[in-house]
Amino acid sequence: MSISRSIKQATAAIAAAAILASPAMAEVVKIEIPVIEKEIAVDNKGTMQTMWTFGGTVPGPVVRVKEGDVVDFTLINEEGNKQSHSMDFHAAVVDVLDEFEAVKPGEKKHFKFKATSPGVFIYHCGTDPMVEHIGRGMYGVIIVDPKEGYNENYPKPDREYVIVHSDLFKPGTTAEQMLEDDGWKGTLVNGKAFHYDPLHDPNASLMLQSEPGERVRFYFVNAHVNKSVALHPIAGIWERVFNSGHPFNLEKGIQTYLVPAASGATLDLVSPSDRDTNNAIVDHQMKGALNGGISVLMNTEGADPSLGKKGNILIR
Repeated sequence: MSISRSIKQATAAIAAAAILASPAMAEVVKIEIPVIEKEIAVDNKGTMQTMWTFGGTVPGPVVRVKEGDVVDFTLINEEGNKQSHSMDFHAAVVDVLDEFEAVKPGEKKHFKFKATSPGVFIYHCGTDPMVEHIGRGMYGVIIVDPKEGYNENYPKPDREYVIVHSDLFKPGTTAEQMLEDDGWKGTLVNGKAFHYDPLHDPNASLMLQSEPGERVRFYFVNAHVNKSVALHPIAGIWERVFNSGHPFNLEKGIQTYLVPAASGATLDLVSPSDRDTNNAIVDHQMKGALNGGISVLMNTEGADPSLGKKGNILIR
């Protein structure tokens, strides 16, 4: 199967798994993702670096299903790759020696699991040395929407965005060096340093957008290999936070939320409705922020209606 066909099939399957505002019947959702080792841009000016990817992007494609759905998954390690790879879904309860085993270039791995817990989870390559596979870009997000849909504690958002913070290491950094953060170069936000921050990077052309007063929901995953992220919305307060994205794990009025490595959270931000404002979503551990981990959210009338809506939640 060609790479383009694999990606198209994965995209079609992922797009079909959309959230419903009321309880829905469980489904079998087929997901197929190829592993592609390739050069990609790691900053806004187009600096290229060889990365190991799911589906050709860093992070990989967003997988979205409902609680109770069965994920029918196939990993394709494309011919021409040099490394063995695997898939570890943090939303899955399976056997690490079976479903998560590594496959060589030119081989496939197929398995199924039931999405039993709602939330936002990381997926990543678990092949040894895991630190290198994650450190070179092999991670993504799986959202499991609650089967009950929205309610008073878990209200429907006006817009949704996926944000992943991760590491950029210098080319040639070894797994042993990554363990010690030797060769660490900066923080990637959805695959690029300062991806949505033209204030700190004049080459940045994208910003996150919403209308004043809208509820903006962030599905956040920390894909750093060693670091936690202290996520703070400058000029705002997290109206509600759901640890690991589970609707029962509700906290309100949070200034800064600590997300450990390989974990996630769902965070709601509501801007003032009577004026245009801006927020900066930052890792308040300053080393992370000032080396790439800042995203600007503009809350303005006339915000782009295509951003954060209808599945357009990971902006590239």
